[in-house]
Amino acid sequence: MIMILLTTVFIVMRVLPGNPVLLRFEKTADPALVAQYTHRLGLDRPLYLQYFDYLWGLLHGDLGISMAGAFEPVGPQIISRFPATLELTFYSFIVAVAVGILTGVFGARKGGTPDDAVKIYGILIYAFPVFFLGMILQLIFGIWFRLLPVGGRLDPGVNPTYLTIGSIPLQTGIYTLDSLLSGNIPMFIDTVRHLILPAVALGLVISGVFVRMTRTNMMETLRADFVTAARARGLKERTVVYSYALRNALLPIVTIMGLQFALLISGAILTETEFNLLGLGTYLVDRINFRDYTAVQGTVVFLAVLISSVSLIVDILYAYLDPRVRL
Repeated sequence: MIMILLTTVFIVMRVLPGNPVLLRFEKTADPALVAQYTHRLGLDRPLYLQYFDYLWGLLHGDLGISMAGAFEPVGPQIISRFPATLELTFYSFIVAVAVGILTGVFGARKGGTPDDAVKIYGILIYAFPVFFLGMILQLIFGIWFRLLPVGGRLDPGVNPTYLTIGSIPLQTGIYTLDSLLSGNIPMFIDTVRHLILPAVALGLVISGVFVRMTRTNMMETLRADFVTAARARGLKERTVVYSYALRNALLPIVTIMGLQFALLISGAILTETEFNLLGLGTYLVDRINFRDYTAVQGTVVFLAVLISSVSLIVDILYAYLDPRVRL
């Protein structure tokens, strides 16, 4: 999968019109200087040689040199932007799981009209464009009621703080974690306020998957024999639903969680751009506009490896939770 993605991006970026070298100069650039930069970036070599050179660099952990700016390595740029994306993805995932599972359980328990409403919600919210939902939230809570900020990670003038152990700084780039480690509660509150709208917008859209999966599995589990036996023993309905039925219904959802986590990362590209969060999403959009081949390829490879690793962890976790898989 990583090779397919890498090859596709490599071809598409070079088919698209535009020259990353010309973006560094005005329209009246010196042809000799353009040729010098083109040779420095290796763009004058045959495409197949550029492709194999890039693959060889990847095998040695080298994501290449950015073609924009000061020709800095791509790897450190991606690492510096990743914490913002990870933070947004994590809180969006919490929103998606909490809303999806609780709503799905509610629909399966109640049945009738509430269940129909839950089904309609699951279909509509998943089909809702995440960028449009984000604009609605910005308009209502940011512009009309002025309750929450509509962009950025911190208010202007607020500098992030982090924990320092002796002379060693412990900086993760995840502002909510750094603020808690350093004891800066005002910064934590400010960071959470900036995360609410993007996390809710992204999380609600993904919650549609969890609503449908939870509702379907819960309805099947509630009809199982062990649930009937638990009710026959006189256990409270709340205990039967949440301690017996839900625990078993969640097993198939664990795999879906990993897949949806990957979808959250891809959806974060639109959300970060809309809310001006300086993460991998905005970095990728900027690099595409600059036709920065190596930066785009490096970001795609990084995300592909991350998503593949998450899927592997989810498969291992599912085998641990469900002993039948190991048989």
